[in-house]
Amino acid sequence: MGCVSVEDETLYALTGCTAVGKTALALDWAEANDAEIVSCDSLLFYRGLDIGTAKPTREDLGRVPHHLIDIRDASVAMDIGDYVKLAIATIEDIRSRGKRVLVTGGSGFYLKAFFAPVVDAVVVSPAVREQVLEIEASEGLQGMVRKLEEIDPNCRSEVDTENGRRVIRALERCLETGKTIRELKTEFAAQSNLLTEAPKRLVVLTRDRDQLNERIALRVSEMLKGGLIDEVARLKAEGFEANASASGSIGYRETLAHLRGEYDLDELKETIATNTRRLAKKQRTWFRTQLPQGKTIELDGESQVSVETIFK
Repeated sequence: MGCVSVEDETLYALTGCTAVGKTALALDWAEANDAEIVSCDSLLFYRGLDIGTAKPTREDLGRVPHHLIDIRDASVAMDIGDYVKLAIATIEDIRSRGKRVLVTGGSGFYLKAFFAPVVDAVVVSPAVREQVLEIEASEGLQGMVRKLEEIDPNCRSEVDTENGRRVIRALERCLETGKTIRELKTEFAAQSNLLTEAPKRLVVLTRDRDQLNERIALRVSEMLKGGLIDEVARLKAEGFEANASASGSIGYRETLAHLRGEYDLDELKETIATNTRRLAKKQRTWFRTQLPQGKTIELDGESQVSVETIFK
């Protein structure tokens, strides 16, 4: 087995909001550059979520090896910590065969894992969780804040002490480690792994908003014609509602409501399209504020993007 070069160790990341046109460009670039694709789409993990996720077709999967697709039953949620471990193992395997790695998908938090720490290394013991629950039950939010101040007198400048969920999380970790919130934040930011340390090239695809909205409307129509309602009915019978990440995602939650009689077919179509447009807006904000600055490529309906220049 030969050594891979530094260039081969680059993680090429191609992202953009839903329906922007990632799949076609990813396939073309991967084919032209002897690369394999690692998905960072939070719904492609699940078997059976095919139509509503616009999952790559069998033909697509046959053109280029894809990884981290169809690896979980739809009823079992994927955890970001599990994803990081799987992504590291997958990339090591791809590199061992001298192939390049193309990361693609529109799920911002999973994509962020390639650029910055996202997994808390602190493991909170059941005993500490129980202790915090007892404080919450007997003394409420203010009691938890007082306990947190015993460990970290500066906690009010580090965490929103009016937010019960954040106070619980901070108190658990401070009790478990005996460290201040600032110390824990510093340790968290200093974490590194193969994903964060690898050299990377990031490209964000964009598209005129009106054009993107047309593509979203067309995609929703094609999903419904392609059997989305039957797909959701089958998944519902198989118990995928136990996984809120899957059953609560756009396309699936609206179709479940349709099956309950809450929407007619036209309302279903428009509601999915509206929620998808809102998702695209959130994705644009996330890519702009949560990821390092990369190259932006504006797509339109007429001109073709040269595969050779995508990451140049």
